[in-house]
Amino acid sequence: MNTTAAPLSSVEETRSPAGRVLIVEDDEAVRGQLRWGLADHFQLSLAENVEAARRSLRSGPFDAVTLDLGLPPDPRSPAEGFRLLEELLAHDPAVKVVILTGNTDHQHAIRAVQLGAFDYYMKPVDIPELAAVLQRACRLSRLDREAFGPQAETPDAVGADQEIIGTGPAMRRIFDTVRRVARTDVTVLISGESGTGKELVARSIHTKSPRRHRPFVAINCGAIPENLVESELFGHERGSFTGAHVQRKGRLEMADGGTVFLDEIGELSTPIQVKLLRVLQERQLERVGGREVLPLDVRVLAATNQDLRRGIQEGRFREDLYYRLAVVRIEIPPLHQRLEDMRALAARFLERFSAEYKVRARPFSAEALTAMHLYAWPGNVRELENRIKRAVIMAEGRRITAADLELNWEGLQVQPISLRVARNEAERRVLVDALRRYRGNISQAAKAVQISRPAFHELLAKHGIQAGSFKGRLEKAV
Repeated sequence: MNTTAAPLSSVEETRSPAGRVLIVEDDEAVRGQLRWGLADHFQLSLAENVEAARRSLRSGPFDAVTLDLGLPPDPRSPAEGFRLLEELLAHDPAVKVVILTGNTDHQHAIRAVQLGAFDYYMKPVDIPELAAVLQRACRLSRLDREAFGPQAETPDAVGADQEIIGTGPAMRRIFDTVRRVARTDVTVLISGESGTGKELVARSIHTKSPRRHRPFVAINCGAIPENLVESELFGHERGSFTGAHVQRKGRLEMADGGTVFLDEIGELSTPIQVKLLRVLQERQLERVGGREVLPLDVRVLAATNQDLRRGIQEGRFREDLYYRLAVVRIEIPPLHQRLEDMRALAARFLERFSAEYKVRARPFSAEALTAMHLYAWPGNVRELENRIKRAVIMAEGRRITAADLELNWEGLQVQPISLRVARNEAERRVLVDALRRYRGNISQAAKAVQISRPAFHELLAKHGIQAGSFKGRLEKAV
């Protein structure tokens, strides 16, 4: 094999939704062939040796890797390739490694699969066949990531579109708590309904903390299969159970020096709760099948949409673990309890998705905003985000309507859970109806609802309504 460093090494290629692929190949001709044949299908990075591959790995996780086992400094031996294979799988359990091998290396390829490689492919390479193998590998890698949660990410990976938005008193209290606890290492329990933004609060704590330059590892405890939870959290030693072909770090160990976010903590079984409590108390862990005690320096944040105190009463959750996690509690209210944030959230999602899908940013119609304020939002902020994303893509008119959001605003009924929410919604409906009836004339609208003009202005400001938008056509946006 040609061991000369090639100009194509470590080159980032065309982005593609099919997946992110790292090609590790020391032969310049083969590397060029793969680049030419696969660049239209995948986002490619190329590396001619182990060190170049390690540099590429720092840019973020790959869905798949093609690996030639014969690498410098001794291309005639598979030793360097096997070492890199174990390193790749230990670094990212979800990555799928496809071995590229010649006929003489057939036994080495089989051994690589036994060690955890996804598949092997015999040279000379048939590009369409290899592309099909890699597409399947990338698809399975994504499914694994959805099941086990994302890999460690640095704060730079958190985009501006993931910031927490809120102007009401409830969110201001949460912002204040985040600022206070971020300076410390106390454990925090974040509770709230599904879709309220618990992970965003956790990421905000991490990015404001002294650990912000270290990993943030999010773990969805409810998405990991029961028989894999212990290995995924604490790692395992090679040979500790059937299928444990290599030593692997657990998610807690991956977060060493940084922050681990345990989402849906209430889904953990009692034996795992006991082991997690020991880790929190002693700040050390043992991998499955291992005897070595490893020191662990992590900040733990947890989240749940369950009532853990009821779980304690019913024997499903350990009381000592609860108090270890809930040194500070942050409760995120559902969206229908903080409708004062609705307009800012809707505007941010509208701006983001219009830019993302490269479409003209259409304003919301008055009826659309009314429908959004009347709807109960059982899916919370996540549902609002998804409805606006769909509307941005599907809307055909000059404005986004309630129909584009799949909300029948005339048939919606207010479902308040408190007198304050009911009062706010009643006020807003009266203001909107009066402005629509009198085409934005504040004097006439104020007289119709029997309040003074200054009081009417105060209520408009409170509910974020622009009276001028009602002048002229009735479908003008609020």
